[in-house]
Amino acid sequence: MSKPLVGVHDYEREAQRRLPKTALDYYRSGALDEVTLKENKEAMNRWYIRPRFMRDVSQRSLATTLLGHKVTVPFGVAPTAMQRMAHPDGEVATARAAGRIGAPFTLSTISTSSLEEVAKAASNTLRLFQLYIYKDRELTASLVRRAEAAGFSALVLTVDAPYFGIRRADVRNQFTLPPHLRMANFQSAEASGGHIHASDGGSGINEYVASLFDASLTWDDVAWLKSITKLPVVLKGILTREDAVLGMKAGAAAIWVSNHGARQVDGVAPTMEALPEVVEAVGGRCEVYVDGGFSQGANIFKALALGANMVFMGRPLLWGLACGGEDGAWSVLDTVRTELESTMALSGCPTVPDITRAMVMRRDTRAHL
Repeated sequence: MSKPLVGVHDYEREAQRRLPKTALDYYRSGALDEVTLKENKEAMNRWYIRPRFMRDVSQRSLATTLLGHKVTVPFGVAPTAMQRMAHPDGEVATARAAGRIGAPFTLSTISTSSLEEVAKAASNTLRLFQLYIYKDRELTASLVRRAEAAGFSALVLTVDAPYFGIRRADVRNQFTLPPHLRMANFQSAEASGGHIHASDGGSGINEYVASLFDASLTWDDVAWLKSITKLPVVLKGILTREDAVLGMKAGAAAIWVSNHGARQVDGVAPTMEALPEVVEAVGGRCEVYVDGGFSQGANIFKALALGANMVFMGRPLLWGLACGGEDGAWSVLDTVRTELESTMALSGCPTVPDITRAMVMRRDTRAHL
């Protein structure tokens, strides 16, 4: 690298240079025309920060809690699949980087490093396990048992993916998992990637999901999941007040506002637009998290002001991973931490609880919200 990488966009540009096209397209693509993918970013610019001055910001802290666990920063690592396409150390490196910063890390079900590998390598990291429910319920239950045994602190049930959305880049590329990699959380040839190492003319990952994921899920299945685990269950993929209320009734420990990185339905709300509605519906009865396009500290500040308890990032960690493995992922997290601390200090908020709704206003109305 001839020039220093000083922002997440720099890491993204460098990762684009380094990654194979099929992996890069898989990581960066959204559904259909990618309107929501663009909107995830643009929606953040519709909110202005209302800084307050002459407050003592000489001592600052970014610390907060997640489900009762102390963390050093109010942001974490969202689940992203198949990270060893970006770097040989994959999810292990990302989890270790999160631990070094003091951020929570979420492991995807369809990861290229196993629950046990990540737990052993990142034992000091607060680890969550993102779960898809498979048609084979015993297979799903075994994943839950392994997550518990490996010391993961919560299950993150993705509710927005009975199937995967149409991602045109993957269809054009006839995306398949490289033959030297596998879905590391599974032993059977089918679940570990038998479908995903080949394509029937479209996206291999979509064919894998269609063949194995349970598309018949209802809110009753949250009760089933809670019945087989003692871990708190977070529901990821909520975009409306109605589903937030149903999720709480089903026993969610937290509601995670997400549009799956704009990879499912093109035209759904960007998460910064959905967040206030969900926060209002939850009314403080459980924690609220958000992801979707976050890559800069000032925008994390805005989401915290709108009521998120934790902000998660996915793609930025992949860019860091591609640029330098664990150190690259750590550098991305450290960059965002530095930006957020700067925004807090220059806006009169020495601690996370100081970032209240009064700290932001909507650009198009210029009304204090």
